[in-house]
Amino acid sequence: MSADRDLNGRMMVALAELEGIIRRRYPDAQFQVTRSQDDPAVLHLTAIVDVEDTEEVVDTVIARMMELQIEEELPIFVIPVRPRERVAALLESQPPSGSAGPGRAFPSPERHHPLTR
Repeated sequence: MSADRDLNGRMMVALAELEGIIRRRYPDAQFQVTRSQDDPAVLHLTAIVDVEDTEEVVDTVIARMMELQIEEELPIFVIPVRPRERVAALLESQPPSGSAGPGRAFPSPERHHPLTR
């Protein structure tokens, strides 16, 4: 039981450290800690950060996260996500799928294939 308590304590310290690293660069970040559905021993630290590119958040903590995983054998993964409001705004700003444009996947009905004329 003391080993479980020790591991939980070490995990909590590591989570707080990763949060601190992220918060120094992104003071408005919010966090959620969940267990992996695939392996309950693995913890996911979801960092909700309002950034254009979530890879910036990973770049901030990747070195320390890898040290925790490899050297300290603490299975913690940081998963950066954008706030719902930002995701909704991004989706609203994109044209609906199937709209006309150069990247259209299907030919328009008014165009005829030369072999079917």
